[in-house]
Amino acid sequence: METKTTNYVYDSVSHIEDAEASRKFIANVFMWMFVALGISSVCSYIFAFNPDLSSMLRNNVTGQSNLLGIAVMFAPLIFIIVAGSRFHKMSFTSLIVLFIAFSAVMGISLSYIFYRYSIGTISTVFITSSVVFGVMAIGGYITHQDLTKFGSIMMMLLVGIIVASVLNFFMHSDSLSVIISYIGVAVFVGLTAYDVQKLKRLGAEIGYAGNDAKKMAIMGAITLYLDFVNLFLFMLRIFGGGNRR
Repeated sequence: METKTTNYVYDSVSHIEDAEASRKFIANVFMWMFVALGISSVCSYIFAFNPDLSSMLRNNVTGQSNLLGIAVMFAPLIFIIVAGSRFHKMSFTSLIVLFIAFSAVMGISLSYIFYRYSIGTISTVFITSSVVFGVMAIGGYITHQDLTKFGSIMMMLLVGIIVASVLNFFMHSDSLSVIISYIGVAVFVGLTAYDVQKLKRLGAEIGYAGNDAKKMAIMGAITLYLDFVNLFLFMLRIFGGGNRR
């Protein structure tokens, strides 16, 4: 009886410690995510409304991207590949530098939305996306249901969206574009809940104070950042369709 009681107390204390570690880890993830969004927002606005800077990326009259503008659009993917492939070899400081550069380049690449949509539309969709993202993030954090299988389905749908988007790049089908946008919203709504739950469990496993935990918090922030940005862009395509410049 004494052994069972001791084990119960030990398990309870361990559970509390895991929950606290998970909470602090998630807090770090969201802190870095907000930093990334802040950097991206500033860079996006500056490159959209400063003619000298925007002309480096596109024709200010037609809004057509030049070679540098196209390169900037694909640059964030390179940052992600580098961060993922050299994660264990990179120092925490180096990862922060790469993270800041990624956030800045992402912001610059997103500056094109100010050419296609009004500021009012962008602001409204941004607020709506933030609310939806927040609700799903909370849901993913508090739910006790395992979302692993659900996340796998979302990932398969994401691959389907990528393939369909590549095909539509050549087909130029407005109907297919609308379908992709609606499915995209559903996918990233689901991935938000899945990724938050995954990060919550990761925090309980690795803690929050170690060097690896701090680096994983940054990688987790990139994951949630991409969930939010893609959710925002797909919603902008749907609800901003009638407000294109």
